[in-house]
Formats: sequence, structure tokens, C-alpha cells
Amino acid sequence: MTLHGEIQDPEFLRFLEQIGQERMASFSTEDFLLIDLVHREQVLPDFLKSRIPHLLEQGVIERWGRGRGVRYILSRRFYRFLGKPGVYTRRRGLDRETNKALILKHIGDNATLGVRMEELRQVLPSHSRSQIQVLLRELRKEGRVHVHGATRSALWFPGPARKDCNHEGEKLQ
Repeated sequence: MTLHGEIQDPEFLRFLEQIGQERMASFSTEDFLLIDLVHREQVLPDFLKSRIPHLLEQGVIERWGRGRGVRYILSRRFYRFLGKPGVYTRRRGLDRETNKALILKHIGDNATLGVRMEELRQVLPSHSRSQIQVLLRELRKEGRVHVHGATRSALWFPGPARKDCNHEGEKLQ
């Protein structure tokens, strides 16, 4: 049987050749299928998942996240090989502390009016509402933000909540 195919990314093939030579590793057809799906950010079918540990070990892909939210992306090493480390950062996303810093900066910049959840979803568009809520709970527990109100009308402000002041820091009578 003869299979005909087209190489869509010659740079990626050179990267795999380099890894193969360095580590004496070989890649199966299933590996190439899995790598292509990871590259295109597609769902991985069950029959290919057994190849994930091999590709992680070879440094071709990386695991990102935990539990049901785990994702696989092409490795940092691949994007460095291409000379595009910024693409790696964009695909992987920012780390937890950086995301918290972005939220904190936006809340600080809008300290007098407060910030609604919908604004924070614009700050971190790749995050779900519940992911942003988790970050806000952490910031609140650290005493770096507080909330005034509830539901959709809730407003977030910088700093810990003070019992003797309203949300704008003015003394209550």
C-alpha cells in the first residue's frame, strides 16, 4: 500500500528529525497524528492518548493544566527552534500570578468606580467566569481586593474591605 501525503510544516519536520537524532527516538504514524492534533488544538481521540507519555518524554509536547482541564501544546523548545517564543507564550497562556496581576492592575486603575465581572472577562478573555472567580477569591483572601455588592451588580475594589468605610473609602456615619 502506498500513502500519499503533503508536508504542511517543513520546519516542524526538521525539529522532529533533530530530536530523533539527539535522543535516538523514532516517531510512529500515531505520533504524527497526535502532534498534528495538538498543533491544531483539536480534541485528542482515545486511541492516540497512549502515545502522549512518549511525546512528553521526548520534549515534543507539554502538558498544561490539571484534571479535566489538562491541555497539550507543542513544546517551548519547538517554538524556540522556529525562532517564535512569543507564539509559545500566547498558546500556553500566562501563569497564575501574571493573571492575578492583570486583574489587580485593572481593579487598581478603576479604584474609584469599581470593576464588574464582565470587565474582568475582557481583561482575561481566554478564562471562563469561574476561572476568574477563583483568581478573585485568592486575591480577596490575600487582602488585595474586596467586593461591594452581589450578583451582576457586584463591584470589585483594591485592598481589603474596611468595616467603617463605604466602597469608596469614605467614613460611614
